[in-house]
Amino acid sequence: MTTRTALVGGGSSGIGRATAEALVAAGLRVAITGRDAEALALAAKELGRDGGEVLPFAADMADPGSAAATIAQVGPVDVLVVNAGGPPPGGVLDVDDEQWRAASELLLLGPLRLARLVLPTMAERGFGRVVVVTSSAVRQPQAGLALSTVLRAATTSMAKLLSLEYADRGVTVNCVAPGATDTERRREVLRARGDADGLADNAAIPAGRPAHPAEIADAIAFLASDRASFVNGTVMTVDGGRTETP
Repeated sequence: MTTRTALVGGGSSGIGRATAEALVAAGLRVAITGRDAEALALAAKELGRDGGEVLPFAADMADPGSAAATIAQVGPVDVLVVNAGGPPPGGVLDVDDEQWRAASELLLLGPLRLARLVLPTMAERGFGRVVVVTSSAVRQPQAGLALSTVLRAATTSMAKLLSLEYADRGVTVNCVAPGATDTERRREVLRARGDADGLADNAAIPAGRPAHPAEIADAIAFLASDRASFVNGTVMTVDGGRTETP
């Protein structure tokens, strides 16, 4: 059986790195991307120390030419994990036009370019998994995270439409919507809110704590597997019970 290839965004740290680790453990060849070439190289070395094949490719999803250049280097992709760091926090009327444009390149147009490149070839081969990492804010909007909330909601709609177009050819497209997760991004948001220790934030989570990145990665790895062949076009919320709507 040919080894499948996964492309994981933000693979040097946080949820992306944990996902790469889970997919390596599942036997996939994994390409990790991100903007920091040095951090990617170190992560690839560490993730591949037990014999797994992990390849680093420096890329910026917000760069219009990045997607095509990355796919050209990686080759055919069987599993695409769209994962990008969150844009700066801010209220919906506090964000200026340039910030909206920059965040759109990162969170909406970047994923769309990748999907445009990989889904047709997945369909030709009769297998493909696309998992878009969004945020629980797409289900329960959060004040102060306007860019992430609005644009990830748009990306969620895009993923749903793609799932409908490719479902009959062995390709699934799903979203994982993490809640508070113990990453540097969360610490940045907490500092902006004046809750550096996360005490107020943790109190709002029924589980009483943020997720570990590996807990989000496990959900992604399941959706990327053969076992999830009939799960399509959905949003899997992984937030310790914080989202109030069922």
